[in-house]
Amino acid sequence: MNGVRARIKHKSVRDRDGPRSGLAAFAAFLLLQTFAGGAGAQDSAPQESPNVLLIIVDDLRPQLGAYGFDVMRTPNIDRLAEEGLLFRRAYAQWPVCGPSRASLLSGLRPDTTGIYNNGRRLDSADTEIVSLPAHFRRNGYRTLSVGKVYHSRNDDLGAWSEQPLNTAPNDDNWQGYGSPETHELRLRLWEEALAEDPNALFHQFNAGAVERADLPDSEYRDGKIADMAVEVLRENAGQPFFAAVGFVKPHLPFAAPSRYWDLYDRADLQPMAGSTRPDGTTEIPYIYSELESYRGIGSDDELTGEQVLELIHGYFAAVSFVDAQVGKLLDELDRLDIRDNTIVALVGDHGFHLGEQGIWAKHSLFELSSQTPLIVSAPGQATAGASTNALVELVDIYPSLVELAGLDPSPRFDGESFVPLMDDPDTPFKDAALSQYRHFMEPYREIMGYSIRTDRYRFSLWRDNARQGAAFARELYDLGVDGSESVNLAHDPAYEVTVQDLTNRIDALRGGNTP
Repeated sequence: MNGVRARIKHKSVRDRDGPRSGLAAFAAFLLLQTFAGGAGAQDSAPQESPNVLLIIVDDLRPQLGAYGFDVMRTPNIDRLAEEGLLFRRAYAQWPVCGPSRASLLSGLRPDTTGIYNNGRRLDSADTEIVSLPAHFRRNGYRTLSVGKVYHSRNDDLGAWSEQPLNTAPNDDNWQGYGSPETHELRLRLWEEALAEDPNALFHQFNAGAVERADLPDSEYRDGKIADMAVEVLRENAGQPFFAAVGFVKPHLPFAAPSRYWDLYDRADLQPMAGSTRPDGTTEIPYIYSELESYRGIGSDDELTGEQVLELIHGYFAAVSFVDAQVGKLLDELDRLDIRDNTIVALVGDHGFHLGEQGIWAKHSLFELSSQTPLIVSAPGQATAGASTNALVELVDIYPSLVELAGLDPSPRFDGESFVPLMDDPDTPFKDAALSQYRHFMEPYREIMGYSIRTDRYRFSLWRDNARQGAAFARELYDLGVDGSESVNLAHDPAYEVTVQDLTNRIDALRGGNTP
């Protein structure tokens, strides 16, 4: 017991002297209650334990009202920020759904999980990895999954107290179109493609990149997810639960009911700044276009001005649609009178480009692919409504939620608890965040990129695994100059020492707990 408390104290105060404050003290109290209550059995945590609601949103940019982007209508996420701590610089470990979520939910970097694509799954029962939901279940929590939590609905089944709830009755409308006509068009396009090529891939033949329909929220996939999640909260309100709820939008296609489109006047919208490729960048982020798989879209660099504004309008509408679904969950916590005993964390699985750097998606190691919103609200939090500029990573969420709940830390994770920041947002934390990405298309399938974000720089090092990890390309962007990634400075003699230093730091960070 003393060893457990010592480890939690060390993570809470980061070697500071003096008594524990706010959240750390609350976590210590809960830990005492947990062990006093003998919460070793599954699904039987003591009533003093806080609930946890983890909300994961697909392809979400840190471009919300709470982040100072006043154009975006996100009153519910903004409300959560007023109740919690907003992390201004949170970074995903991989800019694609599957590997990012596996990393987030395991607290381990992709090089540790070995999950580099959407086809690989995480299963706590088959590996030495104890996932975040599995850890809570082992500590007596009811663990519940609704919507897109992992990339696959069948991931990590042993971690959940019940079969995960999803919405699509089959896999032929994973995009979440609301209109039956749009969905039927998509099926017809696929059938036509199969007639020409029996090996055609289903996901490459989509209907439009946007959809605007006069339908209720419940006709859309995320509306159904929110409704199911509300029922799950009601059914489990009398016992400690860990509920993970995953929303699919604003992932392409940008589909949302008309009323969310009506929140924005397209005449007021403008293309995003910095829409050209950086000078001296690699070709890797440009060999595949997620957007081009949608009907009516040519290549990313041939979009008309009207198409650009329609896509931006659609993305904004989809974000506001998801915000409304988040509001339903927060309202239900209030209605059930359990908000004051529930830790709520909202996070995007990675970022998204809306034309910046000439990209319409997220398959890169640029800032906009890696950075994502993160907001955490917890009982006993003294920093409600505050924000922090500390660099944090999504692998930090696991140890942080465990500490906030007062649980014994899992024996293995690559992240670090950011609870000290929730006591004091200016507390020194990490000096770098690491992301990585390997493309899935030839000729770059053996090229693994690592990107480090420091306070001033973003440096990406691409290594060729087919040549014993030899350097394939380097990219350095000085964000302290104008905040943009417009010119690759990696080969500028003035930055030679910086490039070497950041290369060494990447190698040190990748070392971690890698096998």
